[in-house]
Amino acid sequence: MKKNQSHIVQSIRPGSAAEGTSVSPGDELIRVNGEEVADIFDYQYLTTDTELELVLRDESGRLKTVCMEKEEDEDPGLVFAEGLMDEYRSCRNRCIFCFIDQMPKGMRPTLYFKDDDSRLSFLQGNYVTLTNLSEEDVDRIIRYRLDPVNISFHATDPELRCRMMGNRFAGEALEKARRLKEAGIHMNGQIVLCKGINDGAQLEKSILDLSGYLPELMSLSVVPAGLTRFRDGLYPLEAFTAEDAGDVVRTVEKWQERLYRGKGSHFVHASDEWYMLLGRPVPEEESYDGYLQLENGVGMIRLMLEEFEDGIKSLRRSKKKREFSLATGELAYPVIWGMTQRMREVYPNMTVHCHKIRNDFFGARITVSGLITGQDLLKQLKGQPLGEALYLPENMLRAGEEVFLDDMTVSGLAESLQVKIHIVKSDGISFIRMYR
Repeated sequence: MKKNQSHIVQSIRPGSAAEGTSVSPGDELIRVNGEEVADIFDYQYLTTDTELELVLRDESGRLKTVCMEKEEDEDPGLVFAEGLMDEYRSCRNRCIFCFIDQMPKGMRPTLYFKDDDSRLSFLQGNYVTLTNLSEEDVDRIIRYRLDPVNISFHATDPELRCRMMGNRFAGEALEKARRLKEAGIHMNGQIVLCKGINDGAQLEKSILDLSGYLPELMSLSVVPAGLTRFRDGLYPLEAFTAEDAGDVVRTVEKWQERLYRGKGSHFVHASDEWYMLLGRPVPEEESYDGYLQLENGVGMIRLMLEEFEDGIKSLRRSKKKREFSLATGELAYPVIWGMTQRMREVYPNMTVHCHKIRNDFFGARITVSGLITGQDLLKQLKGQPLGEALYLPENMLRAGEEVFLDDMTVSGLAESLQVKIHIVKSDGISFIRMYR
């Protein structure tokens, strides 16, 4: 019998319940406690019990039964060759703002894959549009209590949503969010804002409509559409100006005040980009309701500043000497530069070169550090003072790998620049540790 390759055990986590059992890499998982496993949804739900009976097929084709005990909700420790234990579902939409459509040719194939998979929302925090979500998927989310589900709403006007997403079913897909709310499934939402399309009155309508999903819809972020220089032949979108950013921030803060007063939640949040474009400090920590959308660029700067302020209080003035450099995108540069100036008060004998990297690869309108390529770093840092080491934020790299978006490696960049490179987390504590 042919093996289901998506159910193949790749490895076993050290110290897990599965370690020490007869489960081996190469085994195919068939059933858990008598139930067949279709994908990661089933696996996550069926393995919550404290006692598990796994039926597997080994590499010779023989079936075996493995029993194990574990803590409730503890992961058994099986790592599968395919994270979803199934094929990834590609996006069926043709969104007018899709970032992947704005990427140049010739990059690695995986960068062009458009996912719209609810399982990735549950596992990795990806945002899904609901158009790829079947009624069976909704039933399983409700049955298994899989949350939070992160949803890209963009607009609540059905016709506008269909137009923005290039999918005639996009409007009716919103009904699935209503079902999730009624079942008590927690959600987070986002609106990718396009100038002249879903801003202004349409943004007001969307916030009003979606606030009715509280408290199950815990938060709603408003982020600007990212526009690269590779938009020939695509929908003619315009970049937001500082004046536009002011309108968006005022709208969001008006609704925050209203909803916090009425429902005890600020609910809707403008991403950090709006405040940086406006040239205004990001809001205070209290307005972020616990940072529910950090990975979506909402509150990252405020959290970093809070961590930095807490950490710098415990530092003593030092005569230690060092020279090093760091590089970041244009968006975060003013904040990072301010932090380096504060650190000079503690380490007056240190020389720190703070380099602002312009995104020539994707275009000047892309300002986040997470989309900076190795070639832009190389071109703009070549010949610049770098000191004994260069520090780069980890969001410039592919998750778990030392490779930039353009496939340049960290080691390759270090060799070209003739400097040691350290990859650090984008938080205030890691920033302080660079000085030690």
